[in-house]
Amino acid sequence: MKNRSKWIFLIMGVILGIVFAKTFLLQSHDNEAPHKISKKQKSIEYWTCSMHPQIKLPEEGKCPICAMDLIPAYEEGQEEGSEVSLKLSNSARVLAEIETFSVRFEEVKKEIRLVGKVDYDETRLAYISAWVPGRIERLFVDFTGTKVRKGDHLIKLYSPDLYSAQAEYIGVLKNWEQVKNSDLDLSKENAKMMLKSVKEKLRLYGLSEDQVKKISEQMKPMEQVIIYSPIEGTVIHKNGFEGMYVKTGDKIYTIADLKRAWVFLDVYEKDIQWIHYGQNIEIETMSFPGKIFKGKVAFIEPFMNEKTRTIKVRVNVDNPEEKLKPGMFARAVLHATIGEGGKIYEKDMAGKWICPMHPDVIEDKQTPCRICGMDLIKTEEYGFSKKPLKKTKVLVIPKSAPLITGKRAVVYVEKDKKDSDSNLYVGKEIVLGSRVGDYYIVVSGLDIGEKVVMRGNFKIDSALQIQGKPSMMNPAGFYSEKDNSFENTDSKAPFDAGILKNAMPHYFHAAHALFKGDEKEAANGFQMLSHSLEKVIKEKVFLNSDSEEAKKIVEIYNLLKKDSKNLDALRLQLKDVSTILKEVFDNSDYRVKSKLYLIFCPMAFDGKEAYWLSNEQEIKNPYYGDAMPSCGEIKNEYGIEIQPAPEASTHQHH
Repeated sequence: MKNRSKWIFLIMGVILGIVFAKTFLLQSHDNEAPHKISKKQKSIEYWTCSMHPQIKLPEEGKCPICAMDLIPAYEEGQEEGSEVSLKLSNSARVLAEIETFSVRFEEVKKEIRLVGKVDYDETRLAYISAWVPGRIERLFVDFTGTKVRKGDHLIKLYSPDLYSAQAEYIGVLKNWEQVKNSDLDLSKENAKMMLKSVKEKLRLYGLSEDQVKKISEQMKPMEQVIIYSPIEGTVIHKNGFEGMYVKTGDKIYTIADLKRAWVFLDVYEKDIQWIHYGQNIEIETMSFPGKIFKGKVAFIEPFMNEKTRTIKVRVNVDNPEEKLKPGMFARAVLHATIGEGGKIYEKDMAGKWICPMHPDVIEDKQTPCRICGMDLIKTEEYGFSKKPLKKTKVLVIPKSAPLITGKRAVVYVEKDKKDSDSNLYVGKEIVLGSRVGDYYIVVSGLDIGEKVVMRGNFKIDSALQIQGKPSMMNPAGFYSEKDNSFENTDSKAPFDAGILKNAMPHYFHAAHALFKGDEKEAANGFQMLSHSLEKVIKEKVFLNSDSEEAKKIVEIYNLLKKDSKNLDALRLQLKDVSTILKEVFDNSDYRVKSKLYLIFCPMAFDGKEAYWLSNEQEIKNPYYGDAMPSCGEIKNEYGIEIQPAPEASTHQHH
């Protein structure tokens, strides 16, 4: 019975297989005919290599780099004359898993998380000092941390100088009693002025009005004087001891009012654009989870800590229950809403007037500050909108849509179908603003409603590379051929525009991919860099050269032969390549029309240090990525003092 069932299933499988194969062959035949016709209708534009798309030869043959058979690149119907386009059939679109996003206006908010430390409010500190020399007889507050109220007694002090001043006051007071009813106006006036002067002297020695009144009532000097607290707060320092002699000006206590605290936050330079004076910030601590303390940005330091690459921002926080303790670690969250024109939109700050010294003082019109008397200034001077915005939305695309290499950003736009069988994708260079959450703000290059590819864009770009067309990695066609960043004074030098123009973009791509933590793209960048160098090495001029530059090219090429598959290995490879490139640019006379920056990271590889090169001034650390994105320092700028190459030499490179 079992054998019979087995035979039945086997026969059914054979029948189904024959039916499936026949159907597949029919479909293949149906698809093949129009394919052949379309090939006949198109002429071969040039021959290229599937592994090295930069190769474009007029005739069939072998790739000069890898010796593979060249493949034809056919002319395509182009969109408005642009060659940066690709047609995909509906089935190819499905296989490439293409997903698009309609460019639109969105209200975007930038959430920035910061860390910092709680500290005292320096404007609410009071020092209890010795106003006269003497000896401390008693300290009523004998340990730090004690809370005191305004007017509480703190110190009992014996001072010979103060005793003498009291005796002098009593003598002058007696003299006044004798002459105040006299008919001699001059004597009365002199006695009155003397009394006022001595009384003021006692006040300057630290005696209160009540103490002076008590002396006049008793007509006897006090041997010991009590010093009272001028404010309410907590004793945070005690420098005096009973029996200790003090001089004028010696600090005995420091008292802090903790009902308002300062929180100092560390802001990375990439985030400082979102921080503005007077901005609202929410703060949490580990001690009180779930408890939100609200404060305002009161001060932004005008300089940067070069070691941590951060800027200190001070936030004033009301602390009526005194839960925030100086020294506590704090976490802060800032939500910045971006409005039209890139302005920070905060409803409470739009069109208002603010005090430069006291950000808590915000008024609807210009008036003197109620705390310090300074004239208020407009909040728009600190980056806020002039008036409440009617439109708080900006043009955005998803973060996955643009392909970013150095300063350039490329997107692929899906055009409306002219027929139901194919889809046309056209490459565009655009200008991006800041990245806000999952979106990039579009500055220019796209219009509302255009469909950009948000998934599958790398596959489109790869297809263009294989066909030898302009792409992200081979930007000629996107950009003018005259837009060369590098030119060498000697056109016969092996290390010429061949490596500087064609190879360096791949280096930048690999470094940027490491910054984003994308090991696949970083490896691809290094592979393309290796192919570019291989092409240079096979050139006749190079083979006849014995220069140091030529040796450096070979050294870099050999380094790139290593199979680096993880981020750590790729970052080490970047370090080694960058070290050699640094030597090349330090010792060569290259005309750099757009600046090239040499950046140094002292913390890379557990403090062993590393360099990298960048074609943009903003620091994006490839060795740490999101962990420390702004860690680094620009050490050199190639091309600052070098004039552009003469027209004659530039033509040689074109």
